Amino acid sequence: MAVSQKVAIFADELKSYMPKILLYITAKVIWNFLFWNTDYHENRAHVHVGKRSTNRLCKIWLEPEVEMVYQGDLTDAQAKEVLAIAREYREKLLRQWSLFKQGKPIRVIKVKKTK
Repeated sequence: MAVSQKVAIFADELKSYMPKILLYITAKVIWNFLFWNTDYHENRAHVHVGKRSTNRLCKIWLEPEVEMVYQGDLTDAQAKEVLAIAREYREKLLRQWSLFKQGKPIRVIKVKKTK
């Protein structure tokens, strides 16, 4: 098997370890809010955010306050936008975190915004 095929298979397998918890859909972008499978071992609630073309996701703490840990590949404007979304949906994201930590199924929250 070629290396590129192995990488593609690994990427598909990795997706199953990143439960999406919120899709925030606008006319210009779809923001994916998700947890990494390894986040289970972290105590402080947080979420990773990016869009389909993002290679390095940003990380946002959800407690005690919503704040950016690192920006990843997001521009300053994008980082400001996802922080505002995280603040708006903080309680829902924290409920998703609680379900995740309890090993319970998580249903994706889909939000469509039209301007």
